[in-house]
Amino acid sequence: MATWKDVKRTALALPETSEQTKWGTIAWCVRDKMFVWERPLRKSDLEALGDAAPKGAILGVRVAHLLAKEALLAARPDVCFTTPHFNGYPAVLVQLGKIKVGALRDLIQEAWEARKDATASASSSKIRKTRVKAVSSKRSRTRSRG
Repeated sequence: MATWKDVKRTALALPETSEQTKWGTIAWCVRDKMFVWERPLRKSDLEALGDAAPKGAILGVRVAHLLAKEALLAARPDVCFTTPHFNGYPAVLVQLGKIKVGALRDLIQEAWEARKDATASASSSKIRKTRVKAVSSKRSRTRSRG
């Protein structure tokens, strides 16, 4: 079964990845956006999950979108779960002690791709908006002269 060493080794092997501390726990980020992170269960999580609350290390894993989250929760209920805190958010919680290293690698790779693609899209969108504003501004100045 997977360990924190497996998480760290897998995450840091991916390009542009850094290890950071966020909210007092370890997180692995691409372009400063978390894609996997240590996520101990909070009091509210334990209350919501009741007797079903898992014991042991919990890893937060970003997914591409909510449909991917639902598919993963349905396909891997023995390993993946969620809490009300993550309602409407594209991430699942993974019981680290119950997932095989190969499956963990796949989840981390997919999480990295989802975050990297999202940050690339956001950057492209900002660049496009900046260009549109520049063109609009130039047109306005040209019209006011004429």
